[in-house]
Amino acid sequence: MTKKLVYFTVDGHSEQAEFSTEDTPENVRELFRAAAEADGSDILKLYNVNGNLINISQRLAANTPDSRYSLEVVAAHYTGATVAAELGFDVMALERRLEELEKRIVGQQFEAPDVVHDMAHKLDVIRDKLENINHLSWLGLYKDLSSGPTLQPFWSKFNLTPKSVEKCRQVFERVNRLCQVPITKEVRDYLKKPSFDNWQWDDAEMIVLLRQMFIDLGFMTKFNIEMPVLLEWLFEIYRHYNDVPFHNFKHCFMVAQMMYGLTWLIDLPKKMEDLDVLTLLVSAICHDLDHPGYNNAYQINARTELALRYNDISPLENHHSSIAFEILENNNCNILRNLESESFKRLRDGMIRCILATDMAKHHEILKNFKSVISMFDFSTKEHKDLVMMILIKVADISNEVRPMEVADVWLECLLAEYFNQSDLEKLEGLPVAPFMDREKVTKPSSQIGFIKFVLLPLFEALGELFPVIVDEIITPVQKALEYYTDMQQALEQEKKKKEEERDQAAASEGQADAFKVVKLPEKHKFKVHTLSRSNHTRVSSAKQ
Repeated sequence: MTKKLVYFTVDGHSEQAEFSTEDTPENVRELFRAAAEADGSDILKLYNVNGNLINISQRLAANTPDSRYSLEVVAAHYTGATVAAELGFDVMALERRLEELEKRIVGQQFEAPDVVHDMAHKLDVIRDKLENINHLSWLGLYKDLSSGPTLQPFWSKFNLTPKSVEKCRQVFERVNRLCQVPITKEVRDYLKKPSFDNWQWDDAEMIVLLRQMFIDLGFMTKFNIEMPVLLEWLFEIYRHYNDVPFHNFKHCFMVAQMMYGLTWLIDLPKKMEDLDVLTLLVSAICHDLDHPGYNNAYQINARTELALRYNDISPLENHHSSIAFEILENNNCNILRNLESESFKRLRDGMIRCILATDMAKHHEILKNFKSVISMFDFSTKEHKDLVMMILIKVADISNEVRPMEVADVWLECLLAEYFNQSDLEKLEGLPVAPFMDREKVTKPSSQIGFIKFVLLPLFEALGELFPVIVDEIITPVQKALEYYTDMQQALEQEKKKKEEERDQAAASEGQADAFKVVKLPEKHKFKVHTLSRSNHTRVSSAKQ
């Protein structure tokens, strides 16, 4: 167990704290809280010598007395009433109104209906949340980046329907509040990493992070995008992603975040025009808009409206692209409204090409064409640039295995849930079922080993030939994922073999026990009859009285 000694100042006083690398983030924060003599309603902020906000957790780097951290206590005694007032409502007033309603009902000699009791319970829950500092993470004062995934798969909580108006309203209001707080440098740097963990962030926070991508890439100035228009566009994007198990807004964010990470890792702004980089990011955000949770094979086999509309040619991808430009038709959320007509035409052409490239039916053709130009690649050649843009969005779209296993594993569960939903429906409707989507035939390792071997690695390694800088952060994690699933598959096969051997042994033992029987014959001729199972004959011996 490794111990860390950390030096810091609080209220002008020098302090030091010792903790273990195996402590939880909560225990470490409580240690600092005690040093600051702060209570449970206070929020702590820790700064390094450069004045940057850093996370309080067991991963905090040890320092020296000459490089002390600075600890500050903020929102001291920040009560629920104070928070409620800032959010624009009065809990006490709500309680008084509810009590008055109960009195009027009782005064008329009626029994209070269940809805009144339910309202009282919900009001208690609101008060409890306001009095707990954990909900204040939306203020941007802290975000624990070290504790791993904090959300479980969410598909069981939602019907496969568009988001409700109320849910969208709540998210939009929260986004507006979040935008009032600057995002820390730590979070902005983390946002650029391929290892980013989406499960620590809720939908409103992810919308704000998408906004930050446009800011940090300089798009607001370069393309004259107004902030209110960008927020309205992001909200419409959010609203048009359905709550399906996998192809939802969280997937949209993760693909956009990987594209953003690749942009910085490869340094695309120095290799492409700004308009091309904008095309890639916007395409990544829009690439699965209004996905119904059922793939192209289902659309075509079931002869859905989308398949009929697009003549069985990439029906989903054509639909995603169409919805993207329908949203941009509204001037209030048209982030491209200040582009010159020629620039808009180029961007539209690039977006359609990129989004259609995410149809896996075109995978091998696109990869083959890209490999043929790698040795002579030239960014000034339109054909070459179009190909690499398609490859980049394809890499971003299927990049979950690049991320830490605890992040990727949850995404695999989401994907399998969506696959199983589809295959169950296909069985009910008598449609063809793909083996890799059948819950009776698929396991986690079996679903990933072939996909990584024959799809992910060839694609990622081809991009690595052109941009060797991606090898360590993009290709190596996928190779390790393949080893992980291969080991898992071998373990499952060994376990299956062991169980089969145990069943065979049990059956053999039962058969041997049945073979040795004493058969009672008449007293005059009493024999012991032994069935010899190994030689398949019977030996009879006399037993005279």
